[in-house]
Amino acid sequence: MSMSLTPSNQASAPPTPRPSASLVIINERNEVLMVQRNPQASSFAGVTVFPGGNFDKKQESSLKMTAIREAFEESGLLIARPSDNLSRIPSDDVLDEARFAVHGQKTTFQQFINEYNLVADAESLLPFTTWITPKEAPRRFHTQFYVTFLPGTSASGFMAGSKQERLPKPDGGQEVIAARFIRPDEALAEFNARKITFMPPQFYILYTLSNILRSSTNTFEERVAVQRLSSGYFGRMVFNPRRLAQPQSSPDASTVLTYEGDETRGGFPGRLHRAVVKMGKGGITTAITLHRNFDIFTEIEPHVFDVSSKL
Repeated sequence: MSMSLTPSNQASAPPTPRPSASLVIINERNEVLMVQRNPQASSFAGVTVFPGGNFDKKQESSLKMTAIREAFEESGLLIARPSDNLSRIPSDDVLDEARFAVHGQKTTFQQFINEYNLVADAESLLPFTTWITPKEAPRRFHTQFYVTFLPGTSASGFMAGSKQERLPKPDGGQEVIAARFIRPDEALAEFNARKITFMPPQFYILYTLSNILRSSTNTFEERVAVQRLSSGYFGRMVFNPRRLAQPQSSPDASTVLTYEGDETRGGFPGRLHRAVVKMGKGGITTAITLHRNFDIFTEIEPHVFDVSSKL
C-alpha cells in the first residue's frame, strides 16, 4: 500500500482506491513472512511488504481468498488443507508449478485447489486493520490486512505427513525477488538501519506485533493476544492517513501522518496516533517514528473509526 504524496492542488478527482488484501503469516518461531518487491516494479519498487495484492473478481469471491492466493503466488506457501482423509498437500514441485500457472493466468487458484481436493483455510485469517491510501497518492488501495498462524488447525503451509515446514521462495522476480521469515523486531531493526524499506502500514503492524511476539517460540498467550486484538476494535480499525499541516518555516523535512484517534482526528486532547515519516525518491519511506500513546487493547475510542470500511 503506497503512502507516496504528490502536490495537493491537483485539479482532477483522486483515484478510487482498489480493493486489495495482504496476509501476515506468523510461524511457530514468532517470525513473520516478508517479501521484497522487484526493484523494477511500477509500484512499491524494492519495498519489503507482506504478501498481498489486488482483489480479482475473476478468481475469487472474497478478500480472504485474495490474501491466500497472493501469498501462494508470491511465496509458494499454501494456506489450505486436504478436503478429506484421502487427499494430501501436493509435493513442492507440484506447488511450484501451480503457483506460476496461477500467476500466469493459465489456471485459477480455485481450479488448482479443486483439482487436488484442497480447501482454502480462510477461517484461519483474522482481520488486522484496514488501510486506505491518502487522496494525494497517484495510486490508491483499500487494503484489508489479515493475520494467520503456522502451523494452524490444518496442514497450511506444511507438507503432509511429517509436517515439515515448506520454506518460502520468491516468484522468480515476476513480482518479488526475495521471501523469508523474520522476527518483527529484527525486521524493524533492518528498516532503521536502512537495509530494507517499508511503507507506513507494514511498519505499524510490525511495530504492534513486536510488542506481543517476544518469545523464541510462539506461545498460547501470544496467540490469544493477537486474536484479542483482531476480535476487538483494533482489528476493525480503518486508517485514512492525513498529512498534518506544518509551518512553512519548519526546518524539518519530514511529513506527519495522522491516524484516526489522534487529538487532531477526533481523539481526546493529548492523544497521539500519528507517524513522522521521511520519504526518499519515488515516495519510498526512509524513516518512520510511530507516536501512539494509548493502549490498543483497552483504550481505543471506537467513535473515531469508520468500522464500516467504506471506500
